[in-house]
Amino acid sequence: MSDDATTATLYAIPGSHACETSALMLEYKDVPYRRVDFIPGLHSLAVRLRGFPGKGETRMLGDRKPTPGVALGDRLGTVPALKLDGEKVQTNRAIARRLEELKPEPPLFPADPDLRRKVEEAEAWADDPFQMVARRLTLAGGRRGPEAMRNGATDGRMGFLLWRHDRVRAAGTKFLAKRVFTADDESEQQMLAELPAQLDKIDAWIAEGVLKGEQLNAADFAIGSSLALLCYRNDLGPQIEARSAGRLLDRLFKNRVRPANGTAAG
Repeated sequence: MSDDATTATLYAIPGSHACETSALMLEYKDVPYRRVDFIPGLHSLAVRLRGFPGKGETRMLGDRKPTPGVALGDRLGTVPALKLDGEKVQTNRAIARRLEELKPEPPLFPADPDLRRKVEEAEAWADDPFQMVARRLTLAGGRRGPEAMRNGATDGRMGFLLWRHDRVRAAGTKFLAKRVFTADDESEQQMLAELPAQLDKIDAWIAEGVLKGEQLNAADFAIGSSLALLCYRNDLGPQIEARSAGRLLDRLFKNRVRPANGTAAG
């Protein structure tokens, strides 16, 4: 693949950790891209109108069944969605493998078969269930108001979360928490109780060299983006940043310059 001939457009929504994973991988591969952020809530329809298919599977909400909102969104379409030299690719795992095929260096997966298997296991865990845990816990914190969130969720490693305007973000967060992702008090307490073991798992992967090795990999980006989202919560950020997982975040996001975004209304 000729770098000069490559044209890439990443369709996303603001502050999405899933979309940030794709952005980080594109930047790591040094693939120039244009980012188009849809309005949250309209993104599933917008990405479908641009010719991308539905996801083909419905995400679970921990041990709870998907709500109608989640199921509908998954049927219509999902972000991140990448248009790469005219080819349409969806989901981070598919995007990682397509980027690897088109531009092998630097690699997103280690050459050693055993280590690659472990990286792919970590990547799959990051995609599901950890990505959903990070999303629901952040929504659960945000529904209590901007004071529960770092800088009111207006600024962080991934920029503002979902909506630029404070009132819209507050109303939208409460709606998503209650009606779409069921991030209520009961589920929040359960997820908070389970989070230390999940962070221990990440730290163990770092100690083993599966994550944060000499060469970054697809699992680093997938897990790091979810950690970055969790750090928007004032009560969770210091816990994460004090761990080995926090040093992974420093490596992924240090001196990063976000590309200028275009916004599509849907």
